[in-house]
Amino acid sequence: MNGRLLLGVDIGGTKCAVILGLSHVGGIEIKDKVSFPTTGVDSTIADIETSIEDVLKRNMLNSRDVSAIGISCGGPLDSTAGIVMSPPNLPGWDNIPIVRILSERFGIPVALHNDANASALAEWTFGAGKGTKNMVFLTFGTGLGAGLIIDGKLYTGTNDNAGELGHIRLNQFGPVGYGKSGSFEGFCSGSGIRQLAQSLVKERFQMGLKVPWCPDGSVDKITAKSVAEAAMGGDPLALEIYRVSSWHLGFGLSIIVDVLNPELIVIGSIYSRNESLMKPIMEEVLAKEALPLANKVCRVLPSALGESIGDYAALSVAANIKV
Repeated sequence: MNGRLLLGVDIGGTKCAVILGLSHVGGIEIKDKVSFPTTGVDSTIADIETSIEDVLKRNMLNSRDVSAIGISCGGPLDSTAGIVMSPPNLPGWDNIPIVRILSERFGIPVALHNDANASALAEWTFGAGKGTKNMVFLTFGTGLGAGLIIDGKLYTGTNDNAGELGHIRLNQFGPVGYGKSGSFEGFCSGSGIRQLAQSLVKERFQMGLKVPWCPDGSVDKITAKSVAEAAMGGDPLALEIYRVSSWHLGFGLSIIVDVLNPELIVIGSIYSRNESLMKPIMEEVLAKEALPLANKVCRVLPSALGESIGDYAALSVAANIKV
């Protein structure tokens, strides 16, 4: 078999996955995958170990055939020590030495990164950022985080907090994200778009106006997806909501361009699915706000790995282990 066999472990708040991949000169091929629900700490770790064993057995392999294991998990965590440190979506995962646990169990190199950094590695190694030296990846999912590739290396900061761009305040008022109103995450995340939509829909109802995509007044049922679908259909209110999000996306990207001078910014999830809605306004604001010389050399692209980025993210952590 030409190439390196890698294992990825994607630990999420509701489900986990173990992925077997074959890395070669042309990229990476996913050979097998098993998913299972996230339960308690001990039971989930046991399920991860069992799933790795099952994937190896099913493909007639043993751990010695695999070069490395990469783990992608929500933060906070200590990537150097390989410890998961109480992520909000993983109750009970308090200072869990997951790297040591898996390396001792399988006897091969293991590494850990948060999901934004792992996704940045994925796009840089296998996706839209392949061949770049300075790249930023924005998650733009339920929340907003970023992974930074600087001078051809993942930059994690002094204690793994580099790239927390969602915490930057873009406006004095606005949707709440990362515990801060008017933050980058507040305007540019699924949660933030939902809040913005709920607020504007309530205003319409108070004025006695109808909202076709929320006919029964149940604002709790509004999602970023339902707003996007209405906007794609030409609904003026939904278009205004995405205009506001797109404007702040452009403004936030101008800060990234001015500070980091990247050659590429890759944006995932909601932006990838709704690029046609967001790109024109984002680019207009970015061109107006960013330093022209820096903006001239920076491209903004949707994720090339799409909905499978979680699988590639975990594998990319393994692929970037120096062995």
